Amino acid sequence: MTEADLDRVTAVTVDEPISWITTDRYLDELGQGMYRPEWTWIAEDDGRVVARALWWGQPLSEHPVALDCLHVDASVTDRVAVAAELLTTGLRAFAEQGARKPPLYNLTLPYGWREDPAVAAALAWRRDAALAAGLTDEVERLRLEWTPEAGVPATGGRLTFAPASDEEFLEVFRRIAVGSLDGETRRNLATKGAEATAREEMDFYLGCPGKREWWRLARTPDGEAAGLAIPSATPYNRNVGYLGVVPELRGRGLVDDILAEITRVHAESGAELITATTDTGNAPMAAAFARAGYRTAQIRMIYSAPES
Repeated sequence: MTEADLDRVTAVTVDEPISWITTDRYLDELGQGMYRPEWTWIAEDDGRVVARALWWGQPLSEHPVALDCLHVDASVTDRVAVAAELLTTGLRAFAEQGARKPPLYNLTLPYGWREDPAVAAALAWRRDAALAAGLTDEVERLRLEWTPEAGVPATGGRLTFAPASDEEFLEVFRRIAVGSLDGETRRNLATKGAEATAREEMDFYLGCPGKREWWRLARTPDGEAAGLAIPSATPYNRNVGYLGVVPELRGRGLVDDILAEITRVHAESGAELITATTDTGNAPMAAAFARAGYRTAQIRMIYSAPES
């Protein structure tokens, strides 16, 4: 997109129940540098915009982080082909500009989307396009929310929480990665090993809008490291961030104490909404969120390129 295209891009109407970014949000975040002309790609037919892809990133990001919105007009005969070519062209450009890996594609769906034919159909062609463009790793995640009405979950009093050095956090990140049920962590562990996986996860949370001073190392009464409690934030909400228990202490319910600590930190600072995500296949973590008063608000389908 160029600045001259702006009115045509914002005039696109998405009439499907997913992948819709409002004009007001787009313009607001364009001004903040979270959407950018060079991250907004369009397909034209005889001067008419028939498809658009809106990639998003942090205000200080050098490259986009995720694809927020993909739309192809229903008048297009082969929506998959046009969408796939649009994605492929954009991803190639980001790679040529130095992006280390392709940004993922993040689709937000209503909870129970499989029972809604309109949502399922809207997802189907977008999924096919993502796969054709090389974003072949598919993960389904729960998006959860906590509000003050749920109450701050009680802590079991079995752990203490305190700040720690980057080196201590990195070591516990490494230990937690082993045996994790999180899909991305498992894939990274298999392709990169524990050390690189830990460093990548820690660097990700260091780059989030949350504050480093919120982080806490969980310890047992005898001072042994038990896990991590990392309250974080997105550009929109306070966020659970990262939590985990070291392998030798799993199965004792300590995840409840760690989640309670993260929730308490945000609640005491006045948060009216705390968001969180976990893979649908991570049943123990989903159950822990439910016990802590988090409700499933949406589903996210994430498509990313496999690690080389």
